[in-house]
Amino acid sequence: MFFSLRSRLMAAFSLLLIVPFITLVFVLSEESTKLIKQSIETSTSQTIEQFGSHVNTSMTQVEEIGNQVMSNRVTQEWITAQMSPDSSVEERLLAKQRLMEYVSSYSINNSSGISIGVFSDFGGGVWTQDRTYLEQDWYTRFLEEDKRWTEAHSDPDQADTIMKARLVNSYMLPLVQLQSFTKSGFVKINYPTSVLRDAIVKIKFGKTGRAFLLTSDGTSVLDQQLPEDSLMILSSGLAEIKAAKGYDTSGVFPIRRDAETYLLFYRYFEEQDWYVIGEVPEKELFVKIEQIRRTMLFISLILLLLIILVAYWLSSGITRPLTSMARAMKHVERGEFAQAFSMMPAVRTGHSEVGYVTRVFENMTTRLRFLIETEFETNLRRKNAEYKALLLQINPHFFNNTLEIISGLAAMKKNDVLMDATEALGQMMRYSLNLNSDLVKVKEEMNYIRDYLFILQLRYEERLHVEIEEDLASNTLLIAKFILQPIVENAVKYSLEESGVAKISLRVKTEEDRLHMVVADNGIGMDAELVDHLMRELISTDSVDILNSGGDSIGLRNVLSRCRLYYGEQLKVSINSKRGEGTEIRISIPAVKG
Repeated sequence: MFFSLRSRLMAAFSLLLIVPFITLVFVLSEESTKLIKQSIETSTSQTIEQFGSHVNTSMTQVEEIGNQVMSNRVTQEWITAQMSPDSSVEERLLAKQRLMEYVSSYSINNSSGISIGVFSDFGGGVWTQDRTYLEQDWYTRFLEEDKRWTEAHSDPDQADTIMKARLVNSYMLPLVQLQSFTKSGFVKINYPTSVLRDAIVKIKFGKTGRAFLLTSDGTSVLDQQLPEDSLMILSSGLAEIKAAKGYDTSGVFPIRRDAETYLLFYRYFEEQDWYVIGEVPEKELFVKIEQIRRTMLFISLILLLLIILVAYWLSSGITRPLTSMARAMKHVERGEFAQAFSMMPAVRTGHSEVGYVTRVFENMTTRLRFLIETEFETNLRRKNAEYKALLLQINPHFFNNTLEIISGLAAMKKNDVLMDATEALGQMMRYSLNLNSDLVKVKEEMNYIRDYLFILQLRYEERLHVEIEEDLASNTLLIAKFILQPIVENAVKYSLEESGVAKISLRVKTEEDRLHMVVADNGIGMDAELVDHLMRELISTDSVDILNSGGDSIGLRNVLSRCRLYYGEQLKVSINSKRGEGTEIRISIPAVKG
């Protein structure tokens, strides 16, 4: 009992031990959390700085190449030949050939895949003379705003097709004849976008945090795909950086969006007017801290539990495993066997009698789970067999009537009509004999109905009037096979028996994620007792014995039974019928997309 001396001493001992220990763990975890957060932020900022150094090194190399190419003697001779009206065609071609050899040699010797383009105001690029660059955004910005560093784009003025196909970023500088200081074109140093993009995509923070290289207006420099959520966060962060006066060229700051805090790490490149920004949810970046805290608390709890278990070992050697086994029994009672088995190892120690009871309970639970799963599989197979039996029963019942129609056409020697009827029958046979799938599209079922009605129209001519309203949006939905045909067949049969003229209405439409099918006729109708009997069979938990129904509404029973087997409680059916006035059957099922 709790009020026993031993229990009270154990409770006081545990309280005096737990309170100081938990306080110590809490203080240490808080201080360690602060230190680890600072370390993580510093490490993340260093990652951004490392990428920034890579960008600076690459851009400096590209800029130096541009200056060397522009001031090179070969380049100056070519532009002089282009500008001079006294230069002959041979001199211009020779100067161009030398320039092409020079830039080709420079590109080949460069390990970064850099290519060089030289453009003259007189004749376009040195490689293709393609003047389409005049319409490109990067050229317009260079010309009007002196933007020398471009975003990712493709450049057709390249030495080969491989270079033309790849994305490049470029550094552009004016091409000046140094003798007269006359601007006569520009030099374009292309470097593969992948040089920087391959490096930046490797930068990851947490689970979803990524880094992006952006222009000052928020455009991706490296053609990176920015998710919509990230784009909004980056745009807000970029605006905040630019709005701050005297901000540092690098740093980290938080930003709130949708009740969640994000950390933005940035580095600004003044010469290029670029920003590299890393974005990550704060909780993802510090997830390991939380894991460490939880681990510390967990270890502390385990240590406390071990102490308590030692103190209570004599008294709890029996009650503890029995309590755990009781919890497992609650899971078994709810049918949660996986959770129950997960608790079994905790109750296997203790007295031999308790261990024996535990093992018996585990074996019993395993056997119970096996029996339940076996029963479930047996019921599933039985219902599938019932469905196949109901589906196969349609074929002889329907094709017997159809063959009588074709026989009548042959007797009347209507050969052309007979060929059409035979073709329609062939299409129906292919459709009905295909049992590979229990589901078909509404369009396929409606085509089957039209073939069937075509044959009936040949036989009954003016005695059969059919009105079909079909919602085209329903064509691609899936339904169980042969739902409509038996109902339409009964509607035609009993309408001809009643008045000699069958007026059939078939409507199919989709509303509010449900497919509605309505078949109405002017037949003999049904008694209220029969309608009530059919509806009771529909909601009954026992299968309707179609094979022993004796022909009493077999077609409708077949449809309703198959629909109940397939759709269960989601099936909605209504039957409005009066003797001598006709019948209207409404079937509503979930709209299942194909």
